Amino acid sequence: MRWQTHGERTLYDSPWVRLTLVDVDIPGHGRIEHHVVRMPAHASGTLVHDPDRGLLMLWRHRFITDTWGWEIPAGRIDAGESPAQAAAREALEETGWRPGPITPLLDYHPTNGLSDQVFHVFTADGATHEGPPSDPSESERIAWVPLAEARRLALGGGIGDGLSLTAVLAFLVERQPDGATATGA
Repeated sequence: MRWQTHGERTLYDSPWVRLTLVDVDIPGHGRIEHHVVRMPAHASGTLVHDPDRGLLMLWRHRFITDTWGWEIPAGRIDAGESPAQAAAREALEETGWRPGPITPLLDYHPTNGLSDQVFHVFTADGATHEGPPSDPSESERIAWVPLAEARRLALGGGIGDGLSLTAVLAFLVERQPDGATATGA
């Protein structure tokens, strides 16, 4: 059952987001106008893991939902950057730690029923501390969270950000595919 599009018109447009109405024919239901959020740039994040420390994470407030939670460093991919370059840059800018070699973990559409947004998630084994973050407005604190604690946070609501939650859960599954409980750092 493939939905057929017949056109699209823009309701709002900025460098950050575009809201459109798409004329779409839904099989068995007819044509409707469907609101779609278009994202002009993808986003990248890095899940930095150190076997002795755990995961490098940010404790931050999100004003839109008025919530606090742990997140991995992430952000918008700038023009001319690859997803991996953006992931490494964001980690350094937001944490002051330069991630080790970047490896792809997954790409996904977080809200594909409403938006064309794409998240690229990478892992890095280890990081080198370069100094304070260049953008201190990103978080209240930066910490290495042991894997067992990250697992507890992910399952208990302490990681509410979708990019971060998906990254942490995918990492835990990848590193512990037999379902063993994540322990230690």
